[in-house]
Amino acid sequence: MAAVPTQEAFLPFREYRTWYRITGSLDSTRLPLVVAHGGPGCTHDYVDSFKGITEIDGRPVIHYDQLGNGNSTRLPEKGPDFWTPSLFLEELDALLKHLDIQDRYAFLGQSWGGMLGAEHAVRQPKGLKALVIANSPANMHTWVTEANRLREELPQNVQDTLLKHERAGTITDPEYIAASRVFYDRHVCRVAPWPHEVARTFAIMDEDNTVYRNMNGPTEFHVIGTMKDWTIEDRLSLIEAPTLLISGRHDEATPLVVRPYVDRVKGCEWVLFENSSHMPHVEEKDLCLKTVSEFLSEHD
Repeated sequence: MAAVPTQEAFLPFREYRTWYRITGSLDSTRLPLVVAHGGPGCTHDYVDSFKGITEIDGRPVIHYDQLGNGNSTRLPEKGPDFWTPSLFLEELDALLKHLDIQDRYAFLGQSWGGMLGAEHAVRQPKGLKALVIANSPANMHTWVTEANRLREELPQNVQDTLLKHERAGTITDPEYIAASRVFYDRHVCRVAPWPHEVARTFAIMDEDNTVYRNMNGPTEFHVIGTMKDWTIEDRLSLIEAPTLLISGRHDEATPLVVRPYVDRVKGCEWVLFENSSHMPHVEEKDLCLKTVSEFLSEHD
């Protein structure tokens, strides 16, 4: 089999640079798929597996690191006022225009990336032909409530450790980090050990958590950033693009968290991966990629 072509480059965005990579060829007749990572503040690495869709159906797949993250310009000096959904919507529009695919494309957003995708889709862009929302909340209050409910199901000693360090303000303590990892291993990625690409995203976030800290907050349980009151529930009926929702049985994005997409986006299809948590694209990779490819192929 011939090697799949890849191209890496930078998009000039404002006075910064946004890194992107194209797997496959934009000359394909298939809908190009833009993949947005979560966080806010993660990197493309942990959603890298979606490039495998190119091998399944020949579709070009575009990954990018959102501004402030990964290979894109880092801006550790920027505060909460800078990091907003409107910034990342502007960046997405710039990427679509730069690649000249703004008239015909599909979008897949994972976690925060799906929130961004929903914000993009409610504006009813004419070029958006298919939307995949992967493991995403529609309301941050529901997300936090459910995260804390799942936390209460952790072993008591783990809960006690988390609480002790939160009260003391010592959430960078190795003991707190180890206790948090118990939650992550249950509800974020159940593959043990974490695959390299997943571990790499978290390592980069440990280096520079500017975006996550400002938009989310210190942890999944303690959301005090600019997104703390975010919701798109009352706008979901505006989405016109065919929509696929995916989530995992053990996901921190519980059925209650993702349900608004099913209830309020006309014709939304929902696939629940029984052996996954927050990363079906890692935990049940082959089935997940096949599911997404089949959905997109209906709309080529």
